Amino acid sequence: MYKLLLLTMLSVVWMMMQTLQFDGELAMRTLFYGKHAVNRAVHAAAQRLDMEALANGVVRIDPQAAEAAALAYLQANLRIDRNGVPLPGTRLRDRVEVLVFRIVNEGEFFPYTYRNEAYDYEVTLRKPGVVLIVRVRNPRVFAMLEPIEWAIKGAAETVAAV
Repeated sequence: MYKLLLLTMLSVVWMMMQTLQFDGELAMRTLFYGKHAVNRAVHAAAQRLDMEALANGVVRIDPQAAEAAALAYLQANLRIDRNGVPLPGTRLRDRVEVLVFRIVNEGEFFPYTYRNEAYDYEVTLRKPGVVLIVRVRNPRVFAMLEPIEWAIKGAAETVAAV
């Protein structure tokens, strides 16, 4: 009888460990999913040049077009609505929040080092570029892990020659 009880208890422990492993793998997959979306968004935003300034020989990112492109790419890649709320049937469950959206334009001296102490982020841009930090929360499947939140960071430069 004690062997049956021991086998039952070991099975429960084994299933809990498998659940923890699965939850951890899902968390890492969500992090990579978010990172790829942020990278695509900053690259799209960094390519939105002000054509009028470019005609005058100045490489400058158009702020309105860049922000619109970044948000559109985040919405398409993370499958969220305009307010950051995930659409039905998507991987995420909690609201995605844009923490920082910064455009570094021709008014700065390059190479320009962007520092953000609050999110422990530093990046050096050699040309005009965009910095984006987004908060994503891990959708836990089981209650094995504590809630995990990431401030996912990304930066990109224009491809135009300066």
